[in-house]
Amino acid sequence: MGQIVTQEEIVNIVRAGQKEGKTFAATNGCFDILHVGHVRYLQKTKSLANYSVVMLNTDKSVKLIKGDSRPINNESDRAEILTALNCVDYVVLFEEKSPAGLLEKIKPDIYTKGADYTLETLPEREIVERNGIKVEFIEFVQGKSTTNIINKINK
Repeated sequence: MGQIVTQEEIVNIVRAGQKEGKTFAATNGCFDILHVGHVRYLQKTKSLANYSVVMLNTDKSVKLIKGDSRPINNESDRAEILTALNCVDYVVLFEEKSPAGLLEKIKPDIYTKGADYTLETLPEREIVERNGIKVEFIEFVQGKSTTNIINKINK
């Protein structure tokens, strides 16, 4: 079972682990209504390193990105659900619209993003390049998204 940790704690965990030769893969997202696309994405992230870190948008951050009707599930619930997955080792919250600042602090070995991005369109490109962080783009599961679930419920 994973752990919910503070930003300071995750930095210390990653530094100590890397000194021991362990690798860390990080990703970010809202993970509002968990679905099979999320699970496969998180499993792939975990398969790339010894430990996985999910940088989770807080409720405030989700509202900035998705609008006032989101999130459906609050940050505490979303974090707890993520830690119950075998493929998630650590969950750390961030309030900004982008995980860039937190990514800069953590400096994982690998950063995963959805394949709707490329290195050229990646907002965190400068950070990953400056810190030697490898980027892996993961394909989405076709038709699986929180927005699709919400739209189906609203029909």
